[in-house]
Amino acid sequence: MSKRHSAKYKLDRRMGENIWGRPKSPVNRREYGPGQHGQRRKGKVSDFGLQLRAKQKLKGYYGDVTEKQFKRTYAEAARIKGDTGMNLIGLLERRLDAVVYRAKFAPTVFAARQLVSHGHILVNGVKCNIASRRISVGDEISLGKKAQEMALVAEAQSLAERDMPDYVAPDGTSKVTFVRIPTLDEVPYPVRMEPNLVVEFYSR
Repeated sequence: MSKRHSAKYKLDRRMGENIWGRPKSPVNRREYGPGQHGQRRKGKVSDFGLQLRAKQKLKGYYGDVTEKQFKRTYAEAARIKGDTGMNLIGLLERRLDAVVYRAKFAPTVFAARQLVSHGHILVNGVKCNIASRRISVGDEISLGKKAQEMALVAEAQSLAERDMPDYVAPDGTSKVTFVRIPTLDEVPYPVRMEPNLVVEFYSR
């Protein structure tokens, strides 16, 4: 399981954007970066810098997936026919922890990963504790009995700041079906993601 050792919101401040769209993000109060030099005037960012930033933002959004895992997902996206950037988004959105987050079973991507790793999520009625598991179209993802009574789940379902996207169809409050692989426009990112720059970063 990928662990984020540094403070989650440090990524927000480093990027100067509220990546997860959370009301508690420090970017809502101050947009400059962390540390004593955070308020210095920023110089012009190189093409490489822009590409690296796009990769860090996308990787961080999905719960800070490890570099090895992210690179492997990119390599798979490059092998599939069609637009590599779109394929990459499709593969990331098919991760079990991402679907759990989209289904509003957890308030954050990190909480979604924890919910999966603790065995509270069922895929087609079978318990699964692998957060990176790839979900297929038509798969049913549901909450285990214990999870249905968790305060964390109730909090996530009451969140007003995000809606469930169309490619995740609810069936009651504790079950969803993954209807289709989304395109970039369908994914409800709170900030602009640029998978084309991620493709440029890896294809240098």
